[in-house]
Amino acid sequence: MNQPTRHNSQFLEHQKILILTPVKDAAIYVESYFRGLQNLTYDKRLVSIGILESDSIDDSHEIYSKACSAYSSQFRDIRLFKKDFGFRIPADIPRWEPMIQFKRRAILARSRNHLLFYALDDEDWVLWLDVDVIQFPQNIIEKLLSFGKDILHPHCVKVLGGPSFDRNAWGDHGRVCMDEMRNGQELVPLDAVGGTMLFVRADCHRDGLIFPPFLYGKHNPKVRERSDIFMPGELGELETEGLGILAADMRIQCWGLPNLEIIHADL
Repeated sequence: MNQPTRHNSQFLEHQKILILTPVKDAAIYVESYFRGLQNLTYDKRLVSIGILESDSIDDSHEIYSKACSAYSSQFRDIRLFKKDFGFRIPADIPRWEPMIQFKRRAILARSRNHLLFYALDDEDWVLWLDVDVIQFPQNIIEKLLSFGKDILHPHCVKVLGGPSFDRNAWGDHGRVCMDEMRNGQELVPLDAVGGTMLFVRADCHRDGLIFPPFLYGKHNPKVRERSDIFMPGELGELETEGLGILAADMRIQCWGLPNLEIIHADL
C-alpha cells in the first residue's frame, strides 16, 4: 500500500483553491456554510468560491447573493451562478427512492459540470463541498494539499466514528465503504467517490474529468449492475461515482482518508 507523500510548506502556501458548491432549497445552511469557510486557516487570498443555485422554491438565491456580497472582501473571489434544470422530487417520494435516482443523479451531475465550467479560472485545486457538510477541520485544505494526490476524499459521517454517510465513496463494486477502511492505512485507494467533500487537482478537470450525467464505464470491470436505480441489466456509474470510473480510465487514482472525518447534517 502506498504511504502518504507530504509536501513542503512552500508548496502548500501558494496553491490557489476553488471551492464549488451546488445549492437547492439550502437557505437554512447559509450561516453554517459561510462560518465553515470563514474558519478556514488557509490563506483566504488564495481561496475562491463558486456557488450554483438551482430550482429552489425557498429564497436560497436571494440569501446566498447577500452572503456572497457580505463575505466577498474576505476571499480571493466569490461568485454566485443561477441555472434551473426543471427537476423536483415529488413531495411524497423520499430522495433515496430507487425509481428517481437516475434522473436525480443525472441532474446533480449536470449542475456540477455547469458550475465547474463557469467558475474554474486559474486555480490549482477544486474543493467540492456540499452545503450541508456542517463541520470539518479548520486546516482541512492544508491537510488535503499535504498528500499531493490528484483526487482525495475525506470520510463523511453524521457522527464521529459512526457509519459512512457518503456511501458513494467505495471499493469492490460498492461493497466496501470508508467506515470499513478506518484505523488502518491513512490513505486508501477508492474506485468511486462521493461529492460531500472532494478534492481534485484542477488540471484533471481541465483534461476532461467531469461528472457523467449518464451511465458511464460499461466495459470497466469496477462498475456495478444497476438494479438499484431501476435499471436491471445495465452497467455503469454516473455523477460522482461516474467521475471515479472516468478517472480510472484516465489513469488517475482516487484516494480516501477514512480516518479524516467531516460531519454532515442529520437529514
